[in-house]
Amino acid sequence: MTVTVATLGFPRIGPRRELKFALESHWSGKSGEAKLLEAAAGLRTAAWARQKGLGADWLPSNDFSLYDHVLDTSLMLGAVPERYGAADGQAGLDTYFAMARGTTGAEDGCGHGHGSLTACEMTKWFDTNYHYLVPELVTGQRLALGALKVVDEYREAKAQGFETRPVLLGPVTWLSLAKGRGVDPFDFLDEVLGLYAVILGHLAHAGAEWVQIDEPVLALDLSETQRRAFTRAYARLARSGSKLMLATYFGGLGDNLGLAASLPVEGLHIDLVRAPEQLEPVLKTVPKAVLLSLGVIDGRNVWRADLARLLDRLEPLAAERDLVLAPSCSLLHVPVDLALETRLDPQLTQWLSFAVQKVEELAILKRALNEGRESVAAELASASEAARYRRTSPRIHDVAVADRVASVTPGMRERRSDVEARQQAQAAVLGLPLFPTTTIGSFPQTADVRHARAEHNRGRMDDGAYIRFLREETSRAIKWQEEAGIDMLVHGEFERNDMVQYFGEQLSGFAFTVNGWVQSYGSRCVRPPILYGDVSRPKPMTVDWWRYAQSLTTRPVKGMLTGPVTILNWSFVRDDQPRATSCRQIALAIRDEVLDLEAAGCQAIQIDEAALREGLPLRRSDWQAYLDWAVDCFRLSAAGVEDATQIHTHMCYSEFNDILPAIGAMEADVISIETARSQMELLEGFARYRYPAAIGPGVYDIHAPRVPGEAEMVALMRLAQQHLSARQLWVNPDCGLKTRKWEEVRPAIDAMVAAARTLRAEALAEA
Repeated sequence: MTVTVATLGFPRIGPRRELKFALESHWSGKSGEAKLLEAAAGLRTAAWARQKGLGADWLPSNDFSLYDHVLDTSLMLGAVPERYGAADGQAGLDTYFAMARGTTGAEDGCGHGHGSLTACEMTKWFDTNYHYLVPELVTGQRLALGALKVVDEYREAKAQGFETRPVLLGPVTWLSLAKGRGVDPFDFLDEVLGLYAVILGHLAHAGAEWVQIDEPVLALDLSETQRRAFTRAYARLARSGSKLMLATYFGGLGDNLGLAASLPVEGLHIDLVRAPEQLEPVLKTVPKAVLLSLGVIDGRNVWRADLARLLDRLEPLAAERDLVLAPSCSLLHVPVDLALETRLDPQLTQWLSFAVQKVEELAILKRALNEGRESVAAELASASEAARYRRTSPRIHDVAVADRVASVTPGMRERRSDVEARQQAQAAVLGLPLFPTTTIGSFPQTADVRHARAEHNRGRMDDGAYIRFLREETSRAIKWQEEAGIDMLVHGEFERNDMVQYFGEQLSGFAFTVNGWVQSYGSRCVRPPILYGDVSRPKPMTVDWWRYAQSLTTRPVKGMLTGPVTILNWSFVRDDQPRATSCRQIALAIRDEVLDLEAAGCQAIQIDEAALREGLPLRRSDWQAYLDWAVDCFRLSAAGVEDATQIHTHMCYSEFNDILPAIGAMEADVISIETARSQMELLEGFARYRYPAAIGPGVYDIHAPRVPGEAEMVALMRLAQQHLSARQLWVNPDCGLKTRKWEEVRPAIDAMVAAARTLRAEALAEA
């Protein structure tokens, strides 16, 4: 039998974030469309050549995107909301970026003639930190064949000598992700399938023998509507010409195995990293005529595999049937190349594997199975030795940390009084007006800020000069907030590189990369910390910066922390102990910081849990166990304070309505959430739940370049008052402002403060 290697997708951004810089150059007006498309083509060619050179037999095409693959699919189907003015769903690059980022009319670098438009709603891709643009469908909408990017990129690869397997987001997953306004997205099933059939026909005509169709919703609990849709969809698509590789990932098929096995496809990919237990049921259920693709290398984490142990499991299978070996999912979620890391500890480096190394690992497994283990004996021995050393390394285990986690008592998780008593104590101390204004934490990281940080990191700016620079930036930010009339200030976070990395660099058990970038959305890239060992806090992390900022003003300045669940979920986490254990270690470190801030006089402390919802397991049966320990960790970090100390938290770009009891159980005093793009839709659930604490529904979408006006913000807050009382409501942006420019932020915050004053006047008139 023959074993081959496939990649389901490769990082789009380039080894050194080339896509990010090309996009931002285009958006700023420095380069035209042709230059952007040239850069994109170069990245695609390099990715195909690299994967082929590493030993991949099945190369993906159409895994590249200028912004988001779900948005690409929406344009392919002509699902362009009417407000963007694209006739018959035909959208060019200006419309594409308008949907992704919104527009501010003539001043925007990418929107031509659109005027001021909000972007499409954005949320998290399953349980990852990747953001996708939510498809919109409305009553009476007509879909039509749009951009045939998938065909164009297949032909592009073929012209360069690369035979690829085009990747399509599956029709049932796309409809499952879509939001219907006055309509059920699955009412469009037949229309969507007709377009998919045409597209598959074009691919077959172009010469594509196989097409990969990604249906990650098969790892979820499916409704009867979705189940019927799968049966109808693949009965039709199976007749479209090319062979279909149905790709499932992010979890096991579970009770959807019978459905998946019944579909008339020629290949099936399964995730054996997230769900290793599904192999035996799959082998028993899926016909031998179906080509199995086994996701045996982790596509979402950075740990090197123990290849010999994998071979023990794979060798009996390879003797019985042809196999494709692959990462568990697209390699979009890991950095590109470990070889670019020059500052990592060599001992730690030997435990790691990035996208390039993961393809190499697959190629080693392929050779071992096709030619025998002796053909790769040295490579197998190296992997086994790295795995053995990682299991026993004293760098990973700290007895003092384990003892402290074991000593946690129930009382450490409990606030002293109920929410009403806390609100009274906090009102007496803070004296805030109705509709208090604040921001989420960060202010623009200007070119000057980034340059100073880079110079300090290179040793060209000494510690004293760097601290003076940061103090000047902080002082200007405090003064500007006072002049703008904001009620609760922040210090601006100019000293912070990233909301997770900044804390991880000051905690034990974390390591950091130089070029370990991963796409979050569009041009936004992050470098997740690597959590490799037990976590503790050697010394205070933020107290001095808070104390300095508070010394500049009589208004309250929030202490700004990242919560334990978010630090965990936005890191590459060790896989040798339960995630809950690592999270409790982080929670105790954050608790120490909270108590030190309070002791220094901080009256309001924000503990951001932006990733709480993101970490929710895909199956509802697993939700409660996760929520129990996630909420427990937040409370452990926050509950030690006095009633008069106001605990804030922030969550962004997620659906919260199905976990509101858990959010209530966090016992935060104020929660700020994203609501600008969704027009306050999330507040309906908070109202039904009778959420007792205060809420800051975002009125300013910071992920788009447009500047909203006062009237728009007042209208949003009036919508909010349909769900919640005025006394519960704060006025704030959706998220932190570090990615925006001051020339966007200043007028937007001025409008926000003016909106709050208008709302107060209205409330006073009604009283």
